[in-house]
Amino acid sequence: MATNTGFDLGPDRDLDALPLRERKKIRTGIRIWRTAIGLFAAKDFDQVSVAEIAAAADVSKMTVFNYFPTKEDLVMAPMEQHLGEPARVVRERAPGTSAVAALRDHYLAALAAFDPATGLNDDQVVLDVVRLVHRTPALAMRAAAGFGQQAQAQLTAELLAQDPAHDELTAQVAGAQLLATRLTLTTGNQLRMLAGERAADALPDALDRARRAFEMVERGLGDYCAATP
Repeated sequence: MATNTGFDLGPDRDLDALPLRERKKIRTGIRIWRTAIGLFAAKDFDQVSVAEIAAAADVSKMTVFNYFPTKEDLVMAPMEQHLGEPARVVRERAPGTSAVAALRDHYLAALAAFDPATGLNDDQVVLDVVRLVHRTPALAMRAAAGFGQQAQAQLTAELLAQDPAHDELTAQVAGAQLLATRLTLTTGNQLRMLAGERAADALPDALDRARRAFEMVERGLGDYCAATP
């Protein structure tokens, strides 16, 4: 993960189970992030200063930087918590499960849960973030570097570690194919949401497209890197 905000912005985060100090920290971070996204969406990323965000969130500028070391982190940090997800899915898959099957099943489950990481989510804040990344060159470049280079490097390393033959080229090609598949599907879902489709309406087709896409990869990779029972 390129940036650690120290909190999870996901909707399922159970704050009540945490100590008071930790709850306050997380809620402050969420308030800063949501304030920043609202301002960026209203005025554009380059037209909003960190000082303006701090004032709107009723915190100091230093507090903003304590949570988000750079202005780009205010948009990208929650997304980048998913950078290591493909490698983790491969690492934690059940015995006998191929890397392709593990990543396919994980992606299908995430789609069904309308996980923003799949692009299939029509929550307004999520759409604001996606729109910002698509229209802001600095954010688009960072997304490409993170979800392309960094995520692929982590996944390739995990595949190589799991491969009994320790074939570096195969691990590199497999990692590239698997992440390209996820990225293609996610980008398509994002564009549908930005065009105004409802996530619930798009779900059946998104699931079908995901199954077809991973099937194409599976034909080439087969049960490569299947964990032994």
